[in-house]
Amino acid sequence: MENLALEMMKKTPHHIVKAGLTIMLVFIFLSASSCKKEEPRKNAPTEQALSSYAGESVLQEVTKKLKENPNDVEALYHLAYLYDQDEQYVEAIETYKKVVALKPDMGYAYVKMGTAYDRINQPGEAVNAFKKAVTYMPGNAVVFNNLGVAYGKLGKFNDEISALRKAIKLRPNYTSARYNLGMTYLKLGDKKAALKEYEALKTFDESAGEGLLKEINRAS
Repeated sequence: MENLALEMMKKTPHHIVKAGLTIMLVFIFLSASSCKKEEPRKNAPTEQALSSYAGESVLQEVTKKLKENPNDVEALYHLAYLYDQDEQYVEAIETYKKVVALKPDMGYAYVKMGTAYDRINQPGEAVNAFKKAVTYMPGNAVVFNNLGVAYGKLGKFNDEISALRKAIKLRPNYTSARYNLGMTYLKLGDKKAALKEYEALKTFDESAGEGLLKEINRAS
């Protein structure tokens, strides 16, 4: 792992260091997207771990920590995130794999891995990663929404509907899941079911509801 970190240090463009400085914002976002409540605290980087990167650039601090301990899970997770931010998705995936090999119950690492697979157009692998995430984050609506979208890209629409319904059951006012479910019904030619999702969606997100209705009318 030391060689991987050093290699990245040499080849990484200057902007990744700036991107790395935004890493703290990610965990603020995770809390805002309900992961804080639904994912066990032990699966998230600790406040102490985050504050340990406050001195120098995140990349330098991560590299330093991995020199000291190539199996530092927190440092590996941060390195994977830096790869992610620099759109080096293959490298990010390989590093997330190292993370979960060391800490199998780190659910959000599987989520990020699934998202990275999606970015390189490998929906089958994305499904596998999101399904693994569900094992550790069964109450997280976002994971089920992402799983549903990945199934859809494989043409597995029944599985997509099932996952999206689960997301909505967990969070009835979840805009993305409602919209995605409506669009899935539309792809299957079930306008009546799509309209039902529109009726539900417009009650809490009028703008998204209008967007779905436009797609429904366009398909008529």
